[in-house]
Amino acid sequence: MEDEGILGLGLKPRTQSAARIRGRRWLKGREIWLVALGIVLHAVYMLSIFDIYFKSPIVHGMDPVSPRFTPPAKRLVLLVADGLRADKFFEPDSDGNYRAPFLRSVIKGQGRWGVSHARPPTESRPGHVAIIAGFYEDPSAVTKGWKANPVEFDSVFNKSRHTFSYGSPDIVPIFCGALPHSSWNTYPHEYEDFATDASFLDEWSFDQFKSIVNRSKEEPVLKQLIQQDQIVIFLHLLGCDSNGHAHRPYSDIYLNNVKVVDRIAEGVYNLLEDYFKDNQTAYIFTADHGMSDKGSHGDGHWSNTDTPLVAWGAGVKHPMPASNNHQNHERFVDEHDMHDTPTPTDWGLSNIERVDVNQADIAPLMSTLLGLPCPVNSVGSLPLDYIDLNKGNEVEAVLANTKQILSQFLRKSQLKQSNSFKFKPFEPLAHYTSILEQIESLISSGDHEHAMKLSQNLRSLAIDGLHYFQTYDWFMLMTVIILGYIGWMLCLILHMLQSYTSLPGKILRKEEAVFTRDRPTKVYLCGSLIMASIFVVLYLEHSPPLYHAYSAMTVFLWTNIFSEYRFLRALWRFLQAKESFHFIELSATCAVSVIVLELLVRSFTQRIIYTWCFLIVGAITPLYLFKSIPWKSGIPIFLWLSCWFLSVFTLMPAEIPDNTVLVTISGVIIVVIGGVSRYLDLHNKDNKYWLYLINHDSKPRFPMLFHLQALLVVLSSVLVYLSTSHRTEKRELLALHQTMNWSIAGLSMVLPLFSATDLLSRLTSIFLGFAPPFLLLSIGYEAVFYGALGLALFGWILFENALLYVKKPKKSLSSFETENGNIILEEGDRCLQLSDMRIPVVFMVFFNIAFFGTGNFASIASFEISSVYRFITIFSPFLMAALLIFKLFIPFMLVICAFSAITKLVRVPRLGCYFLVILCSDVMTIHFFFLVKNTGSWMEIGNSISHFGIVSAQVVFVLLLFALTNVYTKDIQTHSAKRVSRKTM
Repeated sequence: MEDEGILGLGLKPRTQSAARIRGRRWLKGREIWLVALGIVLHAVYMLSIFDIYFKSPIVHGMDPVSPRFTPPAKRLVLLVADGLRADKFFEPDSDGNYRAPFLRSVIKGQGRWGVSHARPPTESRPGHVAIIAGFYEDPSAVTKGWKANPVEFDSVFNKSRHTFSYGSPDIVPIFCGALPHSSWNTYPHEYEDFATDASFLDEWSFDQFKSIVNRSKEEPVLKQLIQQDQIVIFLHLLGCDSNGHAHRPYSDIYLNNVKVVDRIAEGVYNLLEDYFKDNQTAYIFTADHGMSDKGSHGDGHWSNTDTPLVAWGAGVKHPMPASNNHQNHERFVDEHDMHDTPTPTDWGLSNIERVDVNQADIAPLMSTLLGLPCPVNSVGSLPLDYIDLNKGNEVEAVLANTKQILSQFLRKSQLKQSNSFKFKPFEPLAHYTSILEQIESLISSGDHEHAMKLSQNLRSLAIDGLHYFQTYDWFMLMTVIILGYIGWMLCLILHMLQSYTSLPGKILRKEEAVFTRDRPTKVYLCGSLIMASIFVVLYLEHSPPLYHAYSAMTVFLWTNIFSEYRFLRALWRFLQAKESFHFIELSATCAVSVIVLELLVRSFTQRIIYTWCFLIVGAITPLYLFKSIPWKSGIPIFLWLSCWFLSVFTLMPAEIPDNTVLVTISGVIIVVIGGVSRYLDLHNKDNKYWLYLINHDSKPRFPMLFHLQALLVVLSSVLVYLSTSHRTEKRELLALHQTMNWSIAGLSMVLPLFSATDLLSRLTSIFLGFAPPFLLLSIGYEAVFYGALGLALFGWILFENALLYVKKPKKSLSSFETENGNIILEEGDRCLQLSDMRIPVVFMVFFNIAFFGTGNFASIASFEISSVYRFITIFSPFLMAALLIFKLFIPFMLVICAFSAITKLVRVPRLGCYFLVILCSDVMTIHFFFLVKNTGSWMEIGNSISHFGIVSAQVVFVLLLFALTNVYTKDIQTHSAKRVSRKTM
């Protein structure tokens, strides 16, 4: 008989050994390359969300559109009460008196009123940008913070002849810092003291403006400056925001601040009317955002989005009686905000017409009142119900607003067309010139009503066109990225099929199964040509460098996939020859895995899913084992109790309340768990159900090691109580306690290295070894979670052990190799099977409950910094952050250690299971890729990015944890491996 080559079916021992060494070298080199590729790929693709979701909408190069009518106002005053919510402004106080008597008199006798609806994120910068510049928060600002200006943008202040501005150092410089035709001043940051009544900041802004008006009476140059036309006066009133944060919007201080801003509005009005005496000043009073009942803002709740709007003076309509059939025509930016929301009865304004607007509509309103071109980046629609113009001028104002938005559309269309290899125009505006000509013709003929409708329709189409070009590259980029992720996952699958299964020996001829197989040159040549063609197209389109990287990575992955066409063809033939049962089994495994992973995706926002998961698993798993593992063994009952115990924690609040007694009791619970495990290790030598977990040939280096570890856990529990009590009473940590805490934490993590190497002994030692530092870093119920997680992980190991007992492997290692056709695995390992998919899927569940079992790992701010006070109390941000992160990592270490022990127990290659874990995490990554948000609060945007980043980074994160835990798990010995080795001998 001829030798059968690499499969080792008829090789001499020396030849087989050489082939094994050669195969392992090839496998090691290939996997180093694959891991490096995975790290680079995930890093590059992680950046893609900033090209897709967070690309700036701002374009430059448009000409301003000047209105063709005489402006009704010479100057405009903008008063912005930062953080003033609408209901607190309009409603009466407990005595039935209204808090803003002056502005209420304006609403009833001089001007117009309504609610200005802000768009999340309801923060100060986005709100002021919407009011003054007319567009909503630039999404690219998410990477730079709200105080920075990511790009230059146009504003009403830019178009004015001169702007006077006074207020907060965080707001005023954004709009006036680089504006040459402006006079502005801000108070120092030190004035913003949450411990005081911040209404004096509003008085400061008014006093600054009052001072400059009084000075102009004596300074001719200043008088000439302030008496010009098209002047804007901006007072930023921060008091309500600061008082709302510090004292809540229901407090007397906040509500009194509403009276302060009303007095300031009255003071500004009287000051300017007495100064100019020409009735040519327009006034607008509003707020950038509201304030939640908890004293915060940022999200889309009505208390944050609903702000007051009052306009009066030159060019503003007078009050009109409310009409039941009055409907506003514009659509709101947020679905929960509707124009026809009824006015609350207690506001006392139900009989006066209310006109609500989107916050960005205020910018074109101010521009129209002053006769200025709208800011070139504005997307606001002029609210006609506020403007007191004749029909002809109304149409001209709306047409100017429409042309300004249309010019943005045309500029974006021009830029995209000049850089696109195959340009796809926005069809609804293909004949915009004829529409403009028709509007001009209708204006000339005096048909103002028809011209108004056409202008408003054209404006709506232009806004839709802006969105079209903002998302123009989305389909291409998303397709490339998704194909890249799928290609990467297929590369992983092919690698595992070729390296960790018996398929190559079953489906290929022996000469094709050699690990040093030649790569087909034609496939690589074709891939190179495709990549070069894409590079040329992207270069001609002036695409960013990252576009080239995305495309190159995707083409490279798919080229590698098609280079395996021999294996793929043989695999297809093999699957076609299989019975339908195998397809059903494969489909069911994939379906169950995807369903579990999709539930894990949902669990990032709904932690209760883990409760249901462990309740169901705790009920089903014992029933599954009922026939093979009797109840009297205690294993099914233990699985049921451990799963249900762990299910409790995701019902608890993510903000952990302090409970030192519970932490101390948890130390006792951990010692009891360790003691029971130790008892089972010593007294189950002849128990057939524990056969693979116990190996009494392995002895600890120190016989009293368990007692020492238990003692350290008890000491740490006592020190938790002592350290907390001393710190509470004396407000400082005793040096003795601090030294003992550090010493116990450090020593306890070293001791597991000296424990016995059988599976149960080593894992018990690891569990006890990490307990002291975790207890010392705990403040509440998370200490109990540590014990519950350990029990559930032990239940996982018992379940795998039960399956191993049921299968009763009796074949020798050599017979396994003969069946597997794979000689490049480590000695003692077997090939992966379809049923082994349960191991990485269960690992993903435990890994994620380590994320969210006691908080939200995606936001480190959800964990209490007080948990590090037993180690350090002097402020040291880096050390404190390091301790906090270490505490969060301890549950992951337990999960990884259990995972490594299971791979040794069932004799599957650990690195092969690692690739399966990455495969699972990338299924979640693709889902999170579509869940990234570029609208909403900063928290919503940030959480969506962090969720995507967390699962993307698992290719590195899990690998690093494997490396760390390998110190503890590399020498674990299982009885199943020894049994196979003996049979081989």
